[in-house]
Amino acid sequence: MGLLLEYFDGNRSLDMTVGTWSFRDLSLSLVVKRYLGANAARPFVGAGLWVVAANPSDGRLGLAAVLRAPVGVDWNGAGGHSLGGSINLNRALWVRRTDPEDDLPLNRRWVPLPGIYYRFEPR
Repeated sequence: MGLLLEYFDGNRSLDMTVGTWSFRDLSLSLVVKRYLGANAARPFVGAGLWVVAANPSDGRLGLAAVLRAPVGVDWNGAGGHSLGGSINLNRALWVRRTDPEDDLPLNRRWVPLPGIYYRFEPR
């Protein structure tokens, strides 16, 4: 669950998301997006950083930094309503695990996470 704020400047935007997976963690993401075209359905690409902090009851504070690259489509409807879908390609950059004994190396593969959204833009 999360809250996303997006500031638009023409065909570009700055997207900030604050969210959680289990209410025992907090994540913050900043992404710059570029929207292509001026039709009702506009594809977009972006790049940014995602930082996650987890505080388990029986371990130390866990932290992670992840590179994000969203690719998707935004459908603008009537009256400021929009629907969208994306695939966020994610790659771990750094991690501090909650278990100090866990020294496994990072998995450097790209992990796709799908997403859908509804947006209302007051006019």
